[in-house]
Amino acid sequence: MSDLESSSDAPRRSALHDRHVALGAKFSEFGGWEMPLEYTGVIKEHTAVREAVGVFDVSHLGKVLVHGPGAAAYVNDCLTNDLNRIEPGKAQYTLCCDPETGGIVDDLIAYLHDEDHVLLVPNAANTPEVVRMLEAEAPEGIVIEDRHDAYSILAVQGTRSDEVLEGIGFPTGHDYMSFVQADFEGTPVVVCRTGYTGERGYELVVPNDVVGALWDALFVAGESYGITACGLGARDTLRTEMGYPLHGQDITREVTPNEARLGWAVGWKKERFWGRSALTAERETGPKRVLRGLVATGRGIPRPGMRVLLVRDVPLGEVTSGTFSPTLKKGVGLALIASQVTDGAEVSVDVRGRQEVFTVTKPPFVTPGVRES
Repeated sequence: MSDLESSSDAPRRSALHDRHVALGAKFSEFGGWEMPLEYTGVIKEHTAVREAVGVFDVSHLGKVLVHGPGAAAYVNDCLTNDLNRIEPGKAQYTLCCDPETGGIVDDLIAYLHDEDHVLLVPNAANTPEVVRMLEAEAPEGIVIEDRHDAYSILAVQGTRSDEVLEGIGFPTGHDYMSFVQADFEGTPVVVCRTGYTGERGYELVVPNDVVGALWDALFVAGESYGITACGLGARDTLRTEMGYPLHGQDITREVTPNEARLGWAVGWKKERFWGRSALTAERETGPKRVLRGLVATGRGIPRPGMRVLLVRDVPLGEVTSGTFSPTLKKGVGLALIASQVTDGAEVSVDVRGRQEVFTVTKPPFVTPGVRES
């Protein structure tokens, strides 16, 4: 049985699993995959990205090719954002919503190759459902191809990411949310200026047959820049400092884009997308709860499920994501709370029976690092 194969009960593994074992990784189940949680420690890995460069194996993310005549137009009729806003070679954050309720089935990135070819990168656990929904309504000639096991994705993130990629001959410097094709050992690799950390960085879509050699080459090229292997623990603290939502916690099928403050990722002028009717109606009346950021005034660390309260124990909602910020050295988080609570307000979070005070704060909570010359 190969690393990418598994029994029906066992989690899936990436093509780099043996390399993670050799580096002493601690593993955790994530979206049906056994992925590295950390290698040398979350704070060390987090700091490496903020100050230098880190490499993440995020091969658990889905890879779905939609191709055929009018593929981009079909995707545009399904997902919330407007692909007509971008041109080929660009990427776009978008949402797959429940057609009836408008709840968020998944958030994903769409890479527009041309009018007949779109690459979608959904979250690991949601890939089968996104594929099912797209297949169910695809017109004749449009092919939905799940390439989850054919490609890996590596995230090279941090202020020194350009130097590392240049060290292996890859192009750098293209605009944020754009992508170009590179060559590694005769194999095409897509170099995307995207990421989930807030730092300058790239995501590489790599065929599995060369990903091991590419992983090794990155560490040789990045040795003088302090390159560090990073797990999903640091990825979570980095994205939380930026206020980026995580599907399954901050956004779910029970949370709408209006509630998640993701209306900017909705093409409201489009005539069609899944959930349009419900979302338009909710937008007109206003959601009763919204996703907001929290920053501790004291030593409290928020965790998912903790109650958010107003004075006199009046419930407002609950924490959806929370962590200790290695950059700020204090607790930060996201919470779904009553919409009348505005940025700047002080609220309490019930942290294991203690009333800890937090300030409602619009993310990001930190400013991404600036490379020294």
